[in-house]
Amino acid sequence: MDALLGTCSLPELRRRTSFKWRTHAGDVLPAFVAEMDFDLAPPVTQAVTAALAIGDCGYAHKGMLGEAYAAFAAARLGWAPDPGRVFPIPDVMTGLAEVIGAITPPGSGIIINSPVYPPFWFRFGFYGRRIIEAPLARDAAGRYDLDPAAIEEALSDPGAAAYLLCSPHNPTGNVWSAAQLETVAGLCQRRGVALLVDEIHAPLVLPGTAFVPFGSLDHSMAEQAYIFTSASKGWNIPGLKCGVAVAGSDYGAALLEERWEALLAGHLGVLASVAAFTDGLPWLDAVVGQLDENRALLSVLLREQLPGVGYAQPQASFLAWLDCRELGLGDDPSAAFLDKGKVAVSRGPDFGSRGRGFVRLNIGTSPALIADAVRRMAMAVRLTSAAGGQ
Repeated sequence: MDALLGTCSLPELRRRTSFKWRTHAGDVLPAFVAEMDFDLAPPVTQAVTAALAIGDCGYAHKGMLGEAYAAFAAARLGWAPDPGRVFPIPDVMTGLAEVIGAITPPGSGIIINSPVYPPFWFRFGFYGRRIIEAPLARDAAGRYDLDPAAIEEALSDPGAAAYLLCSPHNPTGNVWSAAQLETVAGLCQRRGVALLVDEIHAPLVLPGTAFVPFGSLDHSMAEQAYIFTSASKGWNIPGLKCGVAVAGSDYGAALLEERWEALLAGHLGVLASVAAFTDGLPWLDAVVGQLDENRALLSVLLREQLPGVGYAQPQASFLAWLDCRELGLGDDPSAAFLDKGKVAVSRGPDFGSRGRGFVRLNIGTSPALIADAVRRMAMAVRLTSAAGGQ
């Protein structure tokens, strides 16, 4: 592995006290929650420690976040947002929920593409909204796609008020093309439905795929949409609590501005994000290179040890969506993997009914720990099969 990323030594990792490393017993290998196992980018560490050294732990000021993100987006994503329309938020889900609460009436419907990130299913219910499914299409090879007919049907719901698009998509790892995004934009425009786009995994698009920021489209919906992203996934700093919201219009910017207190980010998170977007690109390149190797390695390991598992390599990020329905482990294979293999993966049913029989595996780690995770999963299948034959 690249020296910038560290060694991902299991004894060293077990010293961490985050949710990933404290949820399960010490004999369980955690490969579920979306935290990577790499060392932090040196510029991020330096920015945070420098602030701590002078007691700079007050309330957040956006500082140079707008300029830093806009420069990063222009250089890496091919999009030049207005820095004045870039706002710090505590995290993407809080930003989404606050804007949904502001622009849609209680009882309205929020459209999502299932299977999808679990908080999309329940978070908006806290604000009195309901979920409308527009399921993704899935081909024989296990590759997912947006389904215009399903989207059109969801938009026809008389209460539909907003479409929440996950791009790149979690958990499938799909990166949507310009044509796909324009299709979504056109459908929302014709139905008068607001569009919010979660682009949190955009910094981690992998080789061979081009990411298209929604805000870069030559479409009027790009000026009406709200874009949400963060350095938290790309640079592995979710605990520092800073995301980014980008308004496509002056109206949207005013809405975010007036809600600054409800959307107050962590001050250290703002400083860390500026450092990441500005000086953390060599580290990000190392991560992307490692994830590219990891997704290919997982294909080999599954073919050798768990040939019954369906796996389409992700186009972005460090999450592998595994079809385990042929293993005979029921709707929630993660339970058997945890009980008999001592490896914790994300429950497929948490991503919606189309996640039954699936699991999500975190591959943001060393090749050795990926191999250990697959070994444990294969052992769980063998033990479950043996128990069933007795």
